[in-house]
Amino acid sequence: MPLKDRIPVAVLGATGSVGQRMVTLLERHPWFRLGSVTASERSVGRLFQEAANWVLPTPIPEEVAGMQVYSTGPELEERLLFSALDASVAGSVETEYAERGHVVVSNARNHRMDPDVPLLVPEVNPDHLDLVARQSFGGGAIIANPNCSTIGMALALAPLHRAFGVERVNVVTLQAISGAGIPGVSSLQIIDNIIPYISGEEEKLETEPLKILGELADGVVAPAPVTVSAQCNRVPVVDGHTLCISVELGRTVSAEAIIDVWDSFRSEPHALGLPSAPSRPVVYLDEPDQPQPRMHRDLGNGMAVAVGRLRPCPLLGWKFVTTSHNTVRGAAGGALLCAELAVARRAVEGFRDFESGVSDS
Repeated sequence: MPLKDRIPVAVLGATGSVGQRMVTLLERHPWFRLGSVTASERSVGRLFQEAANWVLPTPIPEEVAGMQVYSTGPELEERLLFSALDASVAGSVETEYAERGHVVVSNARNHRMDPDVPLLVPEVNPDHLDLVARQSFGGGAIIANPNCSTIGMALALAPLHRAFGVERVNVVTLQAISGAGIPGVSSLQIIDNIIPYISGEEEKLETEPLKILGELADGVVAPAPVTVSAQCNRVPVVDGHTLCISVELGRTVSAEAIIDVWDSFRSEPHALGLPSAPSRPVVYLDEPDQPQPRMHRDLGNGMAVAVGRLRPCPLLGWKFVTTSHNTVRGAAGGALLCAELAVARRAVEGFRDFESGVSDS
């Protein structure tokens, strides 16, 4: 499709780690084209290639390298905005843009638990997009992408919850350093070390899945009746969050039944052929020492969650391990998929329709 026919978008906070991943994923996106990038005041007026402390292993996309960096907050021409802003500033800025008529897909925590904001994992709760109609932004909207660890856990739990019911969850995370942003964790802190604390993470993992797995009725999401206990750790891995999960299901089931619901899990993004949707959202691995972040974070172009080591748990019934790419599936790629679903579902007005084939796994 010619570049001019794609929906113009802007990335807020484009020079950070999530913003960099976002501009990379937008380079050849079939529906969206990058029109503007914003950053903090110290970067305003500079070229993107000068302002960004580029940390990705691939070069800066040519189409963005020479773009001028704009200030975050003033008017932007693009109606669709992807926010990679830090939570310290994201809340008010995203609200202001939505009130001006922009559709903001946010990676920040600020609006995730707002009653009228969908906390969206497109394969899990696409119907929650209906909440957008209850927002009072006058043509604008906010759609929230969940926490990077929450997304991997929600994708693994959703098929189990639908089939058997999930009652209690214990999760221990091993989170990559890229999740801390730029400059992130210092080398003296993380080399030869594990940091058993990430500010605010445990609270997010204990609350966000309940909204995601909850049921939408009469314009209100009733949280899923699931109890989650979380412990979060920063580990010396560049990309890819690994979660060790124990789960109590609503009824007695076999390992074969659990693996079958993971393997057969398909949903609306797959049916719609959304360009960022993996053909297999959950990939079960049989090997006893898998999944591993270096080997499996890029499954489904970084958009799938790898699951393995399913075995009996003497406390809750079953336990398993997941790995997912925290800055792709857990951030930039997840936000892209949210926007694709919103366009395909016509959840927001004014965007043209597209057709797409299903992506490879």
